[in-house]
Amino acid sequence: MGNWFVNHWFSALIIVAWLGLNIFLFVYFYYFYELGPQFYYTRIILGSALAWARASAACLNFNCLLILLPVCRNLLSFLRGSCLCFRRTLRKQLDKNLTFHRWVAYMIALHTVIHIIAHLLNAEWFNDSQQATDESLGAVLSDLGDVDNETFVNPIRKEDITPTYFAFTTIAGLTGVIITLALIVMITSSTEFIRRSYFEVFWFTHHLFVIFFAGLVIHGVGRIVRAQTSTSMQEHDAMFCQNRTKDWGNITECPLPQFAGGEPGTWKWVLAPMILYVFERILRFIRSLQQVMITKTVVHPSRVLELQMKKKGFHMEVGQYIFMNCPSISQLEWHPFTLTSAPEEEFFSVHIRSMGDWSESLLNTYGTERKAGVEQTALPRIAVDGPFGTASEDVFDYEVSVLIGAGIGVTPFASILKSVWYKFSHSDSNLQTKKIYFYWLCPEPSAFEWFADLLRVLEMQMEEQGKASFLTYKLFLTRSDNNLTAHVMVHFDKETDIVTGLKQKTYYGRPNWDNEFKILTETHPRSIIGVFLCGPEGLAKTLKGCCTAYSSVDPRKVQFYFNKENF
Repeated sequence: MGNWFVNHWFSALIIVAWLGLNIFLFVYFYYFYELGPQFYYTRIILGSALAWARASAACLNFNCLLILLPVCRNLLSFLRGSCLCFRRTLRKQLDKNLTFHRWVAYMIALHTVIHIIAHLLNAEWFNDSQQATDESLGAVLSDLGDVDNETFVNPIRKEDITPTYFAFTTIAGLTGVIITLALIVMITSSTEFIRRSYFEVFWFTHHLFVIFFAGLVIHGVGRIVRAQTSTSMQEHDAMFCQNRTKDWGNITECPLPQFAGGEPGTWKWVLAPMILYVFERILRFIRSLQQVMITKTVVHPSRVLELQMKKKGFHMEVGQYIFMNCPSISQLEWHPFTLTSAPEEEFFSVHIRSMGDWSESLLNTYGTERKAGVEQTALPRIAVDGPFGTASEDVFDYEVSVLIGAGIGVTPFASILKSVWYKFSHSDSNLQTKKIYFYWLCPEPSAFEWFADLLRVLEMQMEEQGKASFLTYKLFLTRSDNNLTAHVMVHFDKETDIVTGLKQKTYYGRPNWDNEFKILTETHPRSIIGVFLCGPEGLAKTLKGCCTAYSSVDPRKVQFYFNKENF
């Protein structure tokens, strides 16, 4: 438990606070409607379903306030640059924005189900009371409002109206149906399979949030839930008058009760995040119109496309990412890519592996290598939004940093290692990091080629600066054939690796992470170690487990902090 606490205490605190606020709001509003005297007559008709509907509505308002904030990329990047107090802890939470976005969405779905079930029951009981022919209090209350000097509490005004007809002909009912359908489509189209295989389906359906929020704001305009007015409560005591229905309006003590619908309040909850998100989209649109000049394109082995670009006013930090759009391929699709250039370079670059229709089209479009200075007007236009901050920005905030990339997941670390090279070239003595370990896992030998040149230059640079021990790297070939194995064994005695041409020999198979973390713990027994991953969830789960197992709550001993790229 103590080891888990090192990496997760603040995340747990946020989740507990969020759940606590949801529970508080639900309980508070449940008892407000269940015990409030102004709703006494409404409860006579509806029972506790009223409280269930309104309590879940309060939680819906709260979570709809939160749902847009984690996807405001510019807001999060601004906060990353402003979190100076508890910097490392706070910034780690910002990297979990999409996880929190999903959790909030699930909470919205849960309270939507509760809200719908409660209101379906309410509609049935409103209808039953309207159709009742006895002299029960519910039937008398439902008859109120039939003449000019009366106000109603039961919104179903005619005996022949069914609950279904009521749901599709009132503002509350119709908007409720629309926002529920929008929510169902958004959630079901957000699965990983849909996002990866049919991105445009995900993109289009997720923009139903515009209809969702519009319906949410309008939903309460009909004022379906009605309560006895405060003036009426002073003149008409429900406890005294409830058994004197025949005397209502005829005696001074029991005038006819007056009812009014509650003020719509959802807009008060969602207005601020909606304004923030509108500004976010305006800023993205302005950035998308800014000119991007492609200075060089290179096709690397394993169908990896490198684009080097320039854009006026573009400033980046290590490990950041951008969103790219190519209108000639798709007007709507924006894809995130980690920057592989260093802040010290005059251009910014990305490496894109062909993995789907969009990236394949991009590779075919820019597949011919073009050197700097070549006329660029013939190239299709590229739009760039960003840069945005990620976990890898914090790599130089740790005494020891462990960088782990899987396949094309090496891209953020290309930026970091290039920046290290520039810092040592200019004898930067302000570098807090004293040691970097770099692990790269690749399925095929050709995937190493585009990155090997950078590592080769770093090897030479470290030796010239007398800092050969600063960077330790291990390359793992996770898939190999018999011919390659035989070839390696024949040339095993060569000074450089037969696969990469580097002095560090390539490992075959997957790393034993327990052994690697044991070595790190023994080598740096009193250090704070940052572990940075850009790779699949399965590997992330393994590394999280190792960070937990080998961390100590004692600040005088080793502590591992896990960070993963999320965008």
